[in-house]
Amino acid sequence: MKTWGMLTATLAGGAALFDVSAAGAVDAPAPVVVARYSFDAVKAGDPVADDSGHGHTLVPFGGHGGRVKSSPGPAGLAAAFPAKCKGKAKKCPHAVLQAPDAPELNPGTGPIRYGASVRLAKGQTGSGENVLQKGYSASGSQYKLQVDGEAGRPSCVMSDNVARGIHVARSDVSIADGGWHRLECRRAGATLTLLVDDAVHATTPIPATLSVTNTVPLSVGGKGDGLNNDQFHGALDDVWIALG
Repeated sequence: MKTWGMLTATLAGGAALFDVSAAGAVDAPAPVVVARYSFDAVKAGDPVADDSGHGHTLVPFGGHGGRVKSSPGPAGLAAAFPAKCKGKAKKCPHAVLQAPDAPELNPGTGPIRYGASVRLAKGQTGSGENVLQKGYSASGSQYKLQVDGEAGRPSCVMSDNVARGIHVARSDVSIADGGWHRLECRRAGATLTLLVDDAVHATTPIPATLSVTNTVPLSVGGKGDGLNNDQFHGALDDVWIALG
């Protein structure tokens, strides 16, 4: 069974799981997975099914020969994105996977967790590589997981156009070593947390009123389907989003 960060595939159907103490107290429901992608059945150029059963199919877009391909993952297959290009950006291959906007992909002010398993080599880092995002920081609202800078340090990002400012929880460690790493972002109230391989590596305060609600598609592997899309250059597996 594949694991999805700190969540397991038992949440795929959206059922709420409860923890019951010896005294009989019932805790709050566990987060409900609303989108999940294993890439185990993906072929180059094909849509990627949403394994959560919620129907958020990812559709590939690309340019200049850029394609999302299959590659070995930590368990099964993964999605490999175009390698780093040494030429001019406007001529470099680019590719992204996108699912249309849907209400359950917009957490508003509520708690959200999202993440992916990531493999990135040291030579594939760049100024900014987007793993998963919905929305844009310059307008509207956004949640995002990315790998920042030549050092290859992952970060979680949230913003909206009411609670001004871009809020970033940036890891104190690099993941650009060619191995697989589990990354997870958690927003709970006024705190944004980044986990790397199930350990907390960054936290930052955010406004409790920050609300992510937009009509922008969910994007995996880049910002969008155009040029300067903050292309991710490694491989991704076990991409997921959970609410609650």
